[in-house]
Amino acid sequence: MNNILLTGGAGFIGSHLVDHLLREPHARVTVVDNFNDFYDPAIKRANLAAHLPREDFALVEADIADSRAMNELFARAAFDCVVHLAARAGVGPSLADPLAYEETNVRGTFALLEAARLNHVRKFIFGSSSSVYGVNSRVPFSEGVPLASPISPYAATKIAGEAACRVYSHLYDLRVVCLRLFTVYGPRQRPDLAIHKFARLITGRKPIPIFGDGTTRRDYTYIDDIVSGLAAAIDYDQSRFEIVNLGESQTVELRRLVELLEQALGKRAIIDRQPLQPGDVPATHADISKARKLLGYDPQTNIEAGINRFIEWFERQPLR
Repeated sequence: MNNILLTGGAGFIGSHLVDHLLREPHARVTVVDNFNDFYDPAIKRANLAAHLPREDFALVEADIADSRAMNELFARAAFDCVVHLAARAGVGPSLADPLAYEETNVRGTFALLEAARLNHVRKFIFGSSSSVYGVNSRVPFSEGVPLASPISPYAATKIAGEAACRVYSHLYDLRVVCLRLFTVYGPRQRPDLAIHKFARLITGRKPIPIFGDGTTRRDYTYIDDIVSGLAAAIDYDQSRFEIVNLGESQTVELRRLVELLEQALGKRAIIDRQPLQPGDVPATHADISKARKLLGYDPQTNIEAGINRFIEWFERQPLR
């Protein structure tokens, strides 16, 4: 049996990974989530509701930065693999409360690594972020470039998390894969993220905030492709430590994204132009050649198809 601990498993990405893992035979999944109020905890609870009766699924409500709680959980569960997706997310909110980000994203990661060490867990998957690349002129972003220009506390905490993983891998023979995720979207996306937020505002005939002139570019990656990469990382058993990008490897301008949402919704957006936000980068673009080679990663969903699938889900939601 593959006994997996998934932190942040009630969230957008985590809950999709739970769905995937529980379709596999002989898998057992334990989710740790603290259900904080960054967005409505009821949304996160609904993401996992269908799995609660299952014998091969367990939900633990706890804070990953609580080292005692993590040690007790690890000691009684004998996990084969930790998939660490729990984090304080978002660039903007990290500017307002950097210490909360440090507590969860840095201390929480150390607490999990230490619990893994003490309880002889052999594999650890860390959910990092494209934000670590900061303002970087080497496009597309490849894993070997120096991370010299982070421009948000969030990015700094993810760099620290990667460094902690590298140290534990080196000292304690822990097999680690750090996955740098690029702008993930799809059904269940957090309501504060651009695609979901814009769809809600366009539907309600309210202005959408566009920061800058609309030419910022993001490597939007559909959730199914991200889940395939996460699953492949769980199965990866070659080198002891790797950092791997997971993206679509195509970039989309913000103004093009708005056009696609307008087309899918059949409604025009009302644009509220605002200055660029502190901490935002002009572009993200993943070099996924390493992911293709090591993980067999092959993203299948382009932005046009992905937006249509998201809107199909969005329009089925009772409260928007």
